Amino acid sequence: MSRVVRQWDLNRENFDGRWLGCSRWFQRSKAGDLNLTEPSDVIEDTCYDISFLDQDTGLWDGSGLKFAPGGTARHPISSKIYNQSGHCWQFTGAGGQSSVQLTAGSKRFAHELNFFQGRSRSMLVLIWIEQDERWRLDAVCAVPFRCGRSTPAEPQRPTDGRPPQQQLAELTGWGGAMESLTPGESGLPAAVGAAEPFALERFCRHGITAAFCDGLICSVPETLSTGAFTLEVGCRVAPECFQQLSLIYDEAQRLQRWERRRYQP
Repeated sequence: MSRVVRQWDLNRENFDGRWLGCSRWFQRSKAGDLNLTEPSDVIEDTCYDISFLDQDTGLWDGSGLKFAPGGTARHPISSKIYNQSGHCWQFTGAGGQSSVQLTAGSKRFAHELNFFQGRSRSMLVLIWIEQDERWRLDAVCAVPFRCGRSTPAEPQRPTDGRPPQQQLAELTGWGGAMESLTPGESGLPAAVGAAEPFALERFCRHGITAAFCDGLICSVPETLSTGAFTLEVGCRVAPECFQQLSLIYDEAQRLQRWERRRYQP
């Protein structure tokens, strides 16, 4: 089975649904401040309605979108054109899209990361923009989607108001399994292997470690400098399950691989 077909199958398994949620945007102010505790903008009725007409074609229909004209967008999707850019990635229960190269003049370096559990979809968006020859984190968005086609709808997860480091410390020693996916290669996640036990210091790599709704959490640099770097994003999708997604960039600041770890006590 070819790379795009298999990734397409995982895409269908993950994203098929009418995803409803409240988008909380944390955007850098005109004064240059980035507050990750109080949203700068809230869109109550965001909807990503993703349906598939058959095994190879479907429709993406969105509303309550921050950057789309009129807040809406609609376009067909198909296995024939899926992931031609190589930006999309799928694991069982996690998927999204990522900028694969940090390139001067490209204006935006962005990621959308989704973690699935049952009929819940926890989404985090990270956007860096280029200003004065440096890349600064400009916006973060967190959305606790629930599928409107599911009856009854899955409940919202209670907000954990503890500091992110305290939330993560609770996972210390949990065992895990790891898969990896490389852009432009076979596209199939590598065979599941044992991951090192969860350790706080391997997640909290950067100056920004922040927690959001629905169990979402990340550790990312505020400013992307030269050389290699790794972004860490995770989600406590269930009381006894934490998903971690590592995005690993080389010295040329090109994405080398995505690594997904699933930790349990």
